[in-house]
Amino acid sequence: MSDPFALADADEVAAVLNWLAEHPKVTEALGGPGRVSGVREAPWPRLRVAAGPSGDLADLTWRTEPEVSLELYGDPGGWPGPAALGRMLKVCAIAAAQLPDAPPVPGRSVISRVRPSGVLIESPLETGQPRWVMGLLITQRPNPENV
Repeated sequence: MSDPFALADADEVAAVLNWLAEHPKVTEALGGPGRVSGVREAPWPRLRVAAGPSGDLADLTWRTEPEVSLELYGDPGGWPGPAALGRMLKVCAIAAAQLPDAPPVPGRSVISRVRPSGVLIESPLETGQPRWVMGLLITQRPNPENV
């Protein structure tokens, strides 16, 4: 029997952020290391990984499917252009979808599925800074080694 409180410690945002920060295709697409974090800051382009606004917590005991938001920011001056940012965000989403193939990390929940919750949306900030956004639903369960 598993610990019913194990999912309270699950951190899907940290799992996706760490995975993408170390993924070679993401590093290449964004123009170098150090461009994935939880904040909006230079260097640009920058991928921000944060908790999303939706998901499904099921019965809070085994399988949950919270949403993680991917926000890709371009330079406040307007580059790269919309098409390039859209392609970069797709690379990040494809890389995130590979997370279930990674070996489970002791002390963390097991991620068994990553899928889009919708489509890529161009959503510039009020300042005009380019931004593209999409959500990923992260199916996870407690790691049996932790319970």
